[in-house]
Amino acid sequence: PKKEPAAAPKEEPAPAPEEPPAAEHPPPGEQPPAPADQPAPVPTAEGTPAPEEGSPAPPAEAQVPAPEKPKAEPPSSPLALAVEEVSENSITLTWKAPEQTGKSGLEGYLVEICKDGSADWKAVNQEPFLNTRYKIQNLSSGEKVQVRVKAVSTSGTSVPATLEQPVLIREIVQLPKIRMPRHLRQTYIRRVGDAVNLMIPFQGKPQPEVIWSKGQQPLDSSRVNIRNAEKDTIFYIRSAQRSDSGTYELTVRIGAAEDKAILDIRVIEPPGPPENLKLVDVWGFNVALEWSPPADNGNSDIKGYIVQKSDKKSGKWFTALEHCTRPSCTISDLIIGNTYSFRVFAENACGLSEKAAVTSGVAHIQKTKTTYQPEKIPQRDMMEPPKFTQPLTDRTTTRGYSTHLFCSVRGFPQPKIIWMKNQMEIREDPKYIAMIEQGVCSLEIRKPSPFDGGIYTCKAVNPLGEASVDCKLDVK
Repeated sequence: PKKEPAAAPKEEPAPAPEEPPAAEHPPPGEQPPAPADQPAPVPTAEGTPAPEEGSPAPPAEAQVPAPEKPKAEPPSSPLALAVEEVSENSITLTWKAPEQTGKSGLEGYLVEICKDGSADWKAVNQEPFLNTRYKIQNLSSGEKVQVRVKAVSTSGTSVPATLEQPVLIREIVQLPKIRMPRHLRQTYIRRVGDAVNLMIPFQGKPQPEVIWSKGQQPLDSSRVNIRNAEKDTIFYIRSAQRSDSGTYELTVRIGAAEDKAILDIRVIEPPGPPENLKLVDVWGFNVALEWSPPADNGNSDIKGYIVQKSDKKSGKWFTALEHCTRPSCTISDLIIGNTYSFRVFAENACGLSEKAAVTSGVAHIQKTKTTYQPEKIPQRDMMEPPKFTQPLTDRTTTRGYSTHLFCSVRGFPQPKIIWMKNQMEIREDPKYIAMIEQGVCSLEIRKPSPFDGGIYTCKAVNPLGEASVDCKLDVK
């Protein structure tokens, strides 16, 4: 027979436990223990009796809980989260990859923001991405926001990396500044027909307004093309004309702050020819020319003039004068009897004028008649008796070696020279060779012997008188 429990629960029935929330249900295989104030049911031979209504189920003694599998660890937090740039409506973030990404690898990152003082975090990106730089856009200027980044993998989400301080969404102003290239700080010169293509960099945040003008007037879009980029502006003219010359003003403006620069462009071409070329005077071998500067200087200062001449006989032009800086010149060294024409070119920084100014008249270099009158020279008596200016000197020579005797004489008419040995005149003897040149008398004695020694005399005779000199010759 079944026994009733010692304490009848009917008198004071235990209140039925409230329905626990779903999150508080025990895991399968485990049962909560019976309440301490409720007696345990008496088992019978037939089996464990069913618990009364409202009482918890008894623990299952036969069921053993299965061991749980070890869970994969989620990645660690991203590193070095920082703000790279803040604009009027955006924030640019940078960070580094976490140290631990897990066995399954990293799927990407999630960026979340919330207003300062609130805990309502909202994801900025819907799908994870692997880039470590992200720009959060469409923010309201003037508000403060908190930012955090999570690393995501298949094993879970990391602890978020959060900025320490909230970020104020405001505009970072960089004053506008034009960086004019050095070659554009002076007058920029181009020729007619050339292209003008100039790039001028500038800076400023937010994006500054770029304004071009010429003479305080907007540019003619049919002549000048302007293309503005984030950090520079391009000034382009396909084919420059002289009307494009002038002063251009570039203004870069952000609100009330602005910077200005001046661009001076000059488009030049060859000048016109000089005017009023005149043949002023012709004298001797010379010609004087004058002219006026050209009416059109080609939008450039005249550097000088080139003067050319042409002989009527040949018809060819030759440059007579280069780089003449004044509007006048004198041409010299012309040939007597020839007829010349002249022309003048003007020159500027672009080159010579296409045409030249030509003289209307010609210059004829006439021959001058001259009569030669010989100079009257007074006659002078040149007659002079012989006189030795250099006497003979004693000589000593060696047997078998030829020797020479020298002296000099003057006189007019030229005196006759007589050589003597020991007062005996030396006539045609092959042993002796006598010569006189420019008043210098010489006697060569060929291979003398001791017999040839003695007193030698040189005697000069002309109609006005005579003179003589002696010397002694020793042969050893």
